[in-house]
Amino acid sequence: MGHRNRLAALDGLRLCAALGVVAYHFTGFEPGVRKAWGLSATDAFPGLTTFTSYGWLGVELFFLISGFVICMSCWGRDAGAFFRSRVVRLFPAYWAAVAVTFSVVALFSTEYRRVSLPDALLNLTMLQRPLGARSVDGVYWTLWVEACFYVLFAGVVWRGLTLYRVSVFCYLWLIAVVIAVPAKTPLFNAVVQPRWAPYFIAGVALYLIHRFGSDIKLWGLVGVCFAMAVHHVHGLAIQVGREDLHRPLSPVPAVLAMAAFFAVMSAIALGWLTRIRWRWLTTAGLLTYPLYLIHEFNGWVLIHALRDHLPRYVTLAIVTATVLAGAWLLHHLVERPVAAFLRRQLAPRPQDLINQRRAPDLRDEKPRPRVPAP
Repeated sequence: MGHRNRLAALDGLRLCAALGVVAYHFTGFEPGVRKAWGLSATDAFPGLTTFTSYGWLGVELFFLISGFVICMSCWGRDAGAFFRSRVVRLFPAYWAAVAVTFSVVALFSTEYRRVSLPDALLNLTMLQRPLGARSVDGVYWTLWVEACFYVLFAGVVWRGLTLYRVSVFCYLWLIAVVIAVPAKTPLFNAVVQPRWAPYFIAGVALYLIHRFGSDIKLWGLVGVCFAMAVHHVHGLAIQVGREDLHRPLSPVPAVLAMAAFFAVMSAIALGWLTRIRWRWLTTAGLLTYPLYLIHEFNGWVLIHALRDHLPRYVTLAIVTATVLAGAWLLHHLVERPVAAFLRRQLAPRPQDLINQRRAPDLRDEKPRPRVPAP
């Protein structure tokens, strides 16, 4: 089973998750829709908003995919390679998105409150959320959740990934989640991420199933995480409807969507979707990250500028096409060249590799047999 087949299916899921979040912010998210379109979501898009009001579930799907993909991409790598891969993957597109969004809101919008320049500079580090600064774009909060997952998983990568070690890591993390919920310790919760951990853990467990075959202990992990995810989205749907949409939102579609996410990811883990080989999915998968980063505030500003001049659905189509084109430009003009530069700069020097091979590993050194004295 080749990586290409597996990644094609995952890229298709990434595309669905990204488009779901875009549709939610443009047509379902009540505060954003009302400010951008000048109407409530139900008045602006009657019928459509019934479905797009659940687009926030794309974030949960992103986290589920992330657990699978990070475990897959890190297998056989050391901690240094893991760190370099995350920096190269995350920061080039993010730096450009921060600059573009900050400039667009500052120059072309009076509807959205500008982020101060010091806060914008802090955004470039991805540390604005734990340090209490405002994000340049609202979607950036998920990056801190991802970063916490990377920090936890780096410990296992440092020790070396094996089936046993990763399985133990997943079970220990799940136990920590159960402890964190009643403990309500801010620092512990910030690291353990009890709300989002089940998605990452399930993704990692599904990759282990994909790599090593079915195992009742791994399927048990997936089952527990699925139950926790269903409980989470059931309550979150009610909360989103009350606090964000200001209208009742049934939790049943959210639960059904979560079941579909786990079912498709399980099918990928079992190799049932290896026939999916459409190359355009891989290209689309590369655009999902920059699309996610630039669509929200930039899209709202453009909607606000066009809404009085064009029919509503024409405006929606133009804005969606524009953010997709922006994601393509961001990937080809910024992300790829800057990532290649960072990859060269962060690569270990040949002399470092020689010294690393020469240095003895005291952890694996065995005691030498004593030679009896003559």
